[in-house]
Amino acid sequence: MSEAVGLAERLNRDCECVGTDVPALQQRLDAKLGIETHPHLFADLPVFLSKQHAGEMQRVISAVESVTRLPAFREQVLGSAPAIAQATPKAHGVFFGFDFHVAGDGPKLIEINTNAGGALLNLEMQRAQQACCNQVSEFLRLEPSAEERARAIVAMFMHEWRLARGEEKLRTIAIVDDSPGQQYLHLEFLLFKSLFESHGLRAIIVDARELSIETGVLSHDGQRIDLVYNRCTDFYFAEPAHAALAEAYARDLAVITPHPFAHALYANKDNLILLSDATTLRAMHARDDDIEVLTRAVPRTLKIGAPEQRWWDERKQWFFKPSAGFGSRGTYRGDKITRRAFADVMRGNYIAQQFTPPGERRSAQGDFKIDVRSYVYEGTTQLMSARLYQGQTTNFRTVGGGFAPVYKLA
Repeated sequence: MSEAVGLAERLNRDCECVGTDVPALQQRLDAKLGIETHPHLFADLPVFLSKQHAGEMQRVISAVESVTRLPAFREQVLGSAPAIAQATPKAHGVFFGFDFHVAGDGPKLIEINTNAGGALLNLEMQRAQQACCNQVSEFLRLEPSAEERARAIVAMFMHEWRLARGEEKLRTIAIVDDSPGQQYLHLEFLLFKSLFESHGLRAIIVDARELSIETGVLSHDGQRIDLVYNRCTDFYFAEPAHAALAEAYARDLAVITPHPFAHALYANKDNLILLSDATTLRAMHARDDDIEVLTRAVPRTLKIGAPEQRWWDERKQWFFKPSAGFGSRGTYRGDKITRRAFADVMRGNYIAQQFTPPGERRSAQGDFKIDVRSYVYEGTTQLMSARLYQGQTTNFRTVGGGFAPVYKLA
């Protein structure tokens, strides 16, 4: 274990410093957005991560990006995907979230998401950081500012537009979800609207059911929509409420990002079965160094199937996840699962991922588990954040938990 890795573990165990001025952050957001923030959205504790582990996480991300370009990988994952996800769009897809558990033996990639929320909330949190010592002050000074990162986010959306539409002018962006005003991260939608508008774009927050196709364009209330920032978790637009999105995507009537292709290629949890298996990767002609990185960092993952008794006997080794799930819904830690929930797993479309314990952050408020998320675009990490929680999964319900800043140690 390197000195920096050991120091990060000791600080996460023993350091009581406060990273985020949560009351000031909530007050500023409440005033800026006109709505009250959730009480457990932000943690005041920072999370410490060695630059060695941060570098390993980027190597994992780069290896995934390399493997997803392999013809054999694409043939396998897209061949079983819905038809809407099989055509390759020009836009890459914004806000991939690579979620890691990080312990002494290195980062473990738990899952990949293709509509990861929270990036702008983390930028607001960055503005509320308090330097508890000279080392943290120096770290904050060397990091890109929240304003620089915000400009990079806008540039990412503009790049998506240019990939799909060239030099045509982008005018209107719709931030789309189901009942967006009722979503837990609705305040982030408001932040995106404000950010886009500050760069001269018309931005609207739209319920997916209110979209329509009119005279060959995607519209809302008679207004043409050029680009959709898609926050829907119906990843293949299969539900009737998403018929307009499905048609717009299939006919390329608007630029939609992230999109069904990205989810099929990166975020379907069945893909972890391939990414964790050296024999499969070798048969797909993956590079040796990518195979080494992935099989070390991606916990062994298998498809659930008969015999049932085998899985019950081995349950403590596994974490069970629905192949098409998101946001920890329907997930079960094997050593905590009940017989009733296990029966649901056996009847459902589930994977079993080798249980990899999360890191820990200790404080006077209690002991928290740590997930570290890298927000990624085109294989490059834009921002890192942590989520502190108690219980089986991240939940934003834990007193003292929520998004936490990540301080990288040299």
